[in-house]
Amino acid sequence: MREKQNAAIQELAVSVAELARPDMRPKELREAVRQKFPEASKKEISRAAFYAVILAAQEQPDKAEDLHDLALKSRNDPVDESQGRSVKSTKAKDKPR
Repeated sequence: MREKQNAAIQELAVSVAELARPDMRPKELREAVRQKFPEASKKEISRAAFYAVILAAQEQPDKAEDLHDLALKSRNDPVDESQGRSVKSTKAKDKPR
């Protein structure tokens, strides 16, 4: 099962690397990836973006930096797509005192 998940993430990572552009917004990347992989979740695409960074770092260091920035933005994107609304933080510092 784990090998199947890794293969799927690797396949997504290849697509992320092909589709990613400098200054691309995470939502744009997710939409582009989902045209090829409609069932891919935000979490899977974010993981694939980080995996793409690892692959690119070995062969294309300049592209790795762009992918890393996009992966971080995607991971921290506050939009919960399943609900179509912003995700509220549950951190203690965000709660009223």
